[in-house]
Amino acid sequence: MSDKNKEIVKKINESFSAGNTDGFLEHCTDNVVWNMVGDKETKGKAAIKEWMSQMDGMEPPKFSVDKIIAEGVSVICYGEMTMKGEDGKDGKYSYVDAYEFSGDKVADLRSFVVKHKTEEESKKKAA
Repeated sequence: MSDKNKEIVKKINESFSAGNTDGFLEHCTDNVVWNMVGDKETKGKAAIKEWMSQMDGMEPPKFSVDKIIAEGVSVICYGEMTMKGEDGKDGKYSYVDAYEFSGDKVADLRSFVVKHKTEEESKKKAA
């Protein structure tokens, strides 16, 4: 089960890299919950699709998957990501995605995303 779920998470990440919302959602239950921790929780495939459609035309984030760990119905993956901010500039982030499966579908996804400080922001804080 764990290896199968790891393969599904790899396919999900490939879909995210390609900006393919439907490729992600095909691996989710109809009532999937996606919690962007500290920001927003979205429930159900239709709501997630609508939320993600607001990003249409935006460049998909570039990210690495540094590690995937699976046990039972849980899969954790983490890595680094670069994506454009509201200012149009690339921002660097670290992320952890925690997936919970029901059968061979994702039922719950919790995403923890932390923006890296720029050198300029670090200097301001030190002053």
